[in-house]
Amino acid sequence: MASMERKREIASPFTPRRCALRKTSAEIVSEARQSLRTLCTQRPFTPKDGHRQLFGGSSVRANHDGRPPSTFSIHARNFDAPDSRPGSGTRLSPLDHKVKLPVPFDAEGQVKAHPKPPSDPLDVKKGVAGARARLLRAGSLNTLPPVERHRDAEERLSPGSEQKQQSAKGKDRRPPSTDHTENRGPPKPGPRRAASESGLTQPDVDSAIRLTEWGAGPRTEHGNGDGTASVEEDAESLVWKNKIVPLLQELGSASTTGDGRTEGSVDRLCDLCSRLHGILAEQDMLGRRCKKRVGILRTLFRLIDLNSDQLNVHIAKLCLALCVSGNNLLNICKLIYKVSCSESNDVLFQNNSIIDSLLAVLSSEDVSASGEALLYCVATLKFLSGNNALLRLLLAKNCIGVSQQLIQRLHTLSVQGDAAQTIAGHIHVQLTATLRNLADHPESRPLFVSHAVLSELCVVLRHHREDQDICTNIARIYSKLSSYSECRLALAQTPGCYQLFIELLSKHQPKQDLVVRLLFTLGNLASKSDEAREQLFRCGGCLDTLLQLYRSYQPRDSSHTHTEKHPESPDKPRAPPANLRDEEDVLVKLVRVLANMCIHRAVGPALAANTTCVQLLVETLELRSLPESEELLVNVAATINNLSFYQVENSAVQHNQLIIAKLMLKLLLSSSMDAVLEATRVYGNLSQSKDVRDFIMQNKVYRFVVTLLDSKSTEVCYSACGVLTNLGLDPPSRATLSLEGAAAKLADCLRDLGPGDWQLAGQVCQTLWNLTEQGGSERLLESEEREALLEILTAFLDEEALQESASNDMRDFHRECWELEFLPVAQKLKNRLQPQD
Repeated sequence: MASMERKREIASPFTPRRCALRKTSAEIVSEARQSLRTLCTQRPFTPKDGHRQLFGGSSVRANHDGRPPSTFSIHARNFDAPDSRPGSGTRLSPLDHKVKLPVPFDAEGQVKAHPKPPSDPLDVKKGVAGARARLLRAGSLNTLPPVERHRDAEERLSPGSEQKQQSAKGKDRRPPSTDHTENRGPPKPGPRRAASESGLTQPDVDSAIRLTEWGAGPRTEHGNGDGTASVEEDAESLVWKNKIVPLLQELGSASTTGDGRTEGSVDRLCDLCSRLHGILAEQDMLGRRCKKRVGILRTLFRLIDLNSDQLNVHIAKLCLALCVSGNNLLNICKLIYKVSCSESNDVLFQNNSIIDSLLAVLSSEDVSASGEALLYCVATLKFLSGNNALLRLLLAKNCIGVSQQLIQRLHTLSVQGDAAQTIAGHIHVQLTATLRNLADHPESRPLFVSHAVLSELCVVLRHHREDQDICTNIARIYSKLSSYSECRLALAQTPGCYQLFIELLSKHQPKQDLVVRLLFTLGNLASKSDEAREQLFRCGGCLDTLLQLYRSYQPRDSSHTHTEKHPESPDKPRAPPANLRDEEDVLVKLVRVLANMCIHRAVGPALAANTTCVQLLVETLELRSLPESEELLVNVAATINNLSFYQVENSAVQHNQLIIAKLMLKLLLSSSMDAVLEATRVYGNLSQSKDVRDFIMQNKVYRFVVTLLDSKSTEVCYSACGVLTNLGLDPPSRATLSLEGAAAKLADCLRDLGPGDWQLAGQVCQTLWNLTEQGGSERLLESEEREALLEILTAFLDEEALQESASNDMRDFHRECWELEFLPVAQKLKNRLQPQD
């Protein structure tokens, strides 16, 4: 009985061996090769969007309600002149006390008259009376600007010059009307805002500069006491007068006269902007530290009307360096977005620090106050990331790290009211599309892992699970990155990701492009990790959701099926299908998830016993044909092969084994070697059943299997040997196989392929052992064939053949396979074939 048990164990190569010892590497490889295998498939194809739009044509944001406009016009009039906090429009209550203005004294101790500021050109045109009327309407004395002035202005004023200026006709030196909300109240210590920020509209450049100089800051006499403020004030005034003013005058003349529309003029203006930027940076006058920045901004804003993309990039870079805010920041971001909409303008961003400025905006701006500006800023990066050269530049400038920080800040908006969540959703659409483009580059993968972006995106999915645009973009990121081990591991370690994916599949079932990418990601996660297979299967509603998707995307035609529909799988209505190819792609990825999941020893039997699952697989074999659905049918056959590995009593595969055996015929007879290989593997598992072996012999299937031994593919020959090994268990089948010339083909296969694959060599010997059982060798082999086979076995049992067959790096593995897979059965076969004394 013990001898019969050992024989039966050897005669069933696809049944796992019972061994208390720890498996060797060769045994693990052999078992995987004989039975369970993971499936691979191509990543879903994402066509490149040929049009740069804020939201693409496939976006669910097709209606324009609640989303920012994609097209707009930006002109100088769209910008606010005083770039500070916006006026509230509310007049402040007057103070109870009166402010005493400081009274200046000259060197002799005489009281000096207050110098009056330069006149406003608009006041000159409207007359002295109108200007005075506006001044009287402006409020109390508290609205007047400070009496400070520059030292160089004092030196130009001679004694008595004040009286001459006051008597000049039509020259009103009082300041123009200013914003009441900013000028009411007592004077505050420190620099005051320039008078030119107070509400002037479209002044000429000289007037703007003079007004800015007049209200630039505190008097030098009221410095720190040690002369520090005086020195700084003088230095800044000199830089302003000698370096900045000439540049602003030249830029202003181009904006007022319309000059600068030719190519040469544009280059000159771009050079002037660059020079201005360099001077401000050198003097530490960028940001809001420059007291006269409003005069600069006004001049730059007026240049926008020249409508030059090249110039607008320089203007935008300088404006962002000057830290514009509010409406001006929004319009600058719109301006850059508008330039980036044209692919031909990508070159303007390559040798330019504008990308640094955009990333700085994303890092520093408040998401609740500047949400729309951030939207257009991220949309610009989305367009630029479609350019390979700019994509590498974005990676080098830590765009992924900045994006991760922005995602974290957006989490606060996602849990607030509808308006905040809407703008957060719009930004996330652009941001995830940018990350999707960045994920294409190999250098981005370590950055996605190190910045924990994959985990952050799961949080975004939870907050915006109803938003199909965001979900689809993130699914595309996951489908790209989950093909790589380090990213797959990072995603698998994200808590709750499997349950989240299952819920999204259930919620967005009709959206094919989202479903197919989530399934591809799940298939990747289940392809390498046994833990992932179990966690996925244990998720609430996992199998029900997957099978419901299968039913939904499986086209049914009652005239083409003869299997009974299971009561658990009624036809359910769903959205109108997309094209048939897209539906098939969903099934390919879904079947792959099932195939990879059932490799787990606890999951496999449960799936094999699930009648609905097996029935759906059988339906696919019935309804689809080669070569139109080759990949799908191959995946279905591989899944059935994995399920048929589990010999459980309630196996639905065993219950339908004859139906499956018949359906495998169309794959075995096809011209696709992948389909032939999978069908042969299925026959190898199912042929452990006597009913299936009888079907194979009665329908001449064995002839095709014997023919496969002529293949030069080790995998095809290995699978064919598995079927023949099981057929050799029945004595009538041995004689039939002998007449078919199976022994000679097996010997040729051993001689040609054995030294390179000792597992295959061992399987060939096992097949010959079964076919020569009970004296069958005399009928199966002629004397010459037996002698040739003995010669091959003698040569292969010599260790010298082993040394010659393997390279140094694979020698240990080959030796292990030779010792475990080939040596025992080959030695027994040799002893049987040798003539007895």
